Amino acid sequence: MPATATPLIALRGVCKRYFRGQQSVDVLQGIDLDIEEGDFIALMGPSGSGKTTLLNLIGGLDQPTAGSVSVDGQRLEGLTSAELAAWRARNIGFIFQFYNLLPMLSARRNVELPLLLTSLSARERKHRALLALELVGLAARAQHKPAELSGGEEQRVAIARALVSDPRLLICDEPTGDLDRHTADEILSLLQVLNHRHGKTILMVTHDPKAAEYARRQIHLDKGVLAREADAGGGA
Repeated sequence: MPATATPLIALRGVCKRYFRGQQSVDVLQGIDLDIEEGDFIALMGPSGSGKTTLLNLIGGLDQPTAGSVSVDGQRLEGLTSAELAAWRARNIGFIFQFYNLLPMLSARRNVELPLLLTSLSARERKHRALLALELVGLAARAQHKPAELSGGEEQRVAIARALVSDPRLLICDEPTGDLDRHTADEILSLLQVLNHRHGKTILMVTHDPKAAEYARRQIHLDKGVLAREADAGGGA
């Protein structure tokens, strides 16, 4: 993967502190991190190490107590809630452990949801949703509701929903944590395809060393500090 002059994601001196009553808890402490466009990173570490907090900062779901978070040259700290929401809609696709599909809607309608805030016509929204479902291998299940799908199919629908706006960055929080090994490997292989063939930058939190092997790099957090980095087995 060729190096770029400016990383897609740049964190400098990022700290995050929460307060529980009168007690302060330092979750992240002085994080410096660069992520190049087209990378696939597995973010690992024990529970409570700050992995999801870091993911939320990069995805614009939260803001740092100190330091800067830049994604594609956009500084996120200081943006209003409305500005962050608009920025996320343009740039980020979120994939979670639990699929968060609306049970009364078909797979296609679930995938369309992020497009409802756009100016696209109903016809174009439908077209894009079907393309996204085709990309994840579920075109034939477009009219099925979540209860009619397997867990792996539900996660594929969730991935299609994350892709439908064509974001540059996919943020995945334990995307295979609720799946058996075989189905998890299928989902991870799909993420690899999205990374290798479609150029999506992927940042994935996982506790699973086998899942991390699908990534290009592994970054480890320990007590809010970047502990070490290792190459993973997922390079092209």
